[in-house]
Amino acid sequence: MTLPDRTALIAELKAMILKECDLDRDADSIPDDMVLVAEGLELDSLDALQISLAVKEKYAVRIEGGPDARRAFASTAALADFIIAARQAAA
Repeated sequence: MTLPDRTALIAELKAMILKECDLDRDADSIPDDMVLVAEGLELDSLDALQISLAVKEKYAVRIEGGPDARRAFASTAALADFIIAARQAAA
């Protein structure tokens, strides 16, 4: 599977996050650098797990716990960068 460019990937991830977490807001209202977990978008650990599973299913990238997860869930831009880096490392 070929990844879309970074901007398109960020847009896809925002839509995925809204769907997986059942959030009622517009994707355009989420800044690319908004913190996802706790502050910012205020997602919790169960939301992060749902997103992790969706990312694994759609992009074949596993988000491990600990520092990797904190880095990946820093923002939608960080999540996109994490996916891109993981896919490049696997290639």
